Amino acid sequence: MNKALIQEVKSEFINIFKKNPLLIFSPGRINIIGEHTDYNGGCVFPAAVDKGIAAAIQKSDTGKSTAVALDLNSKVEFDLNNLKPSKQGSWENYVFGVVAEIQNRNKVVGDFNIVFKGNIPGGAGMSSSAALENSVVFGLNKLFDLGLTKTEMILISQQAEHNYVGVKCGIMDQYASMFGIKDHAILLDCKSLKSKPYKIDFKNHQFILINTNVKHSLSDSAYNDRRSACENIAKLLEVETLRDATEEDLEKIINRVTPENYQKALYVIQEIIRTKKAAKAIENNDLEKLGTLIYASHNGLQHQYKVSCDELDFLVDQAKKNKYVLGARMMGGGFGGCTINLIARNKVKDFAASASKAYKNKFNKECSVYFIELSQGTHTV
Repeated sequence: MNKALIQEVKSEFINIFKKNPLLIFSPGRINIIGEHTDYNGGCVFPAAVDKGIAAAIQKSDTGKSTAVALDLNSKVEFDLNNLKPSKQGSWENYVFGVVAEIQNRNKVVGDFNIVFKGNIPGGAGMSSSAALENSVVFGLNKLFDLGLTKTEMILISQQAEHNYVGVKCGIMDQYASMFGIKDHAILLDCKSLKSKPYKIDFKNHQFILINTNVKHSLSDSAYNDRRSACENIAKLLEVETLRDATEEDLEKIINRVTPENYQKALYVIQEIIRTKKAAKAIENNDLEKLGTLIYASHNGLQHQYKVSCDELDFLVDQAKKNKYVLGARMMGGGFGGCTINLIARNKVKDFAASASKAYKNKFNKECSVYFIELSQGTHTV
């Protein structure tokens, strides 16, 4: 958590609204393995990180509500009794969506003011959207004593994303951001919402992120298309989600689906198995095995699920050329954002420098390297 970020948000709030606010920090997340499995009811392996959204929130007595996005130098006033989505892509939809979903549960929210700012790099695939949604619902729950559990809060955040933002996301991002545990990753079963924390202390190895600094525009529509394909195949298999299917089941309907959709479903089934194996590898402190599974995950995302891009593939190829990197893959929805790399601690700087140079030579643009710490979930400051 960044104290300067919290202080800036607090100062701006007091400057604008002349009141002391409630302060919330809501983290972004990484995901070690288990990509695009959450909306298929499978397992994921995320962790909250020390980058996130700082929010200052307080009741308003002016008869209106105001949200201020400091990053964007943007402000919006709104009427709680007349909420509807702004145009697609507008940041305020994350705020409006959360309020609307709280109201749908017959909870009464009064007028409020909120100021927020984040230090999650945009488009990095580290879930700034879930962090923002969670900061709003967590703050409103405290402010108006709504009595929501953390599980109810993340479901509100998820529905906000579905109904106001238009992305049919799974539950992983909201869960990791809300329930994160310092120095731990969480193996989460997205069907039962049961989770098991795993202490992440790899001694001589660590995770680093490398951001491509690209975000290809088809990401949201392609995400929804893939979710739809998975749901259709689950229907054909007469199971609730692909989490309940096996490769043998899939083989039986191979003639009833396109080869492309067959591969997408196969990827999901295999990725759920890989995620469970990764948990076992961490338990056994078998980092070589973990790295192999992480590389296999990228291969599936690139060739079967087809959500990677040239920039991500290039960075993973750079990792493969370096014997000190045990595993690397694209992380997040795809079509840009970051790779996550498991690498020997004493070789991090060398690898970061060589990968950055090669990337600049190839694409004539800079990539960014992030060092992250695993942090506590959404909380008051």
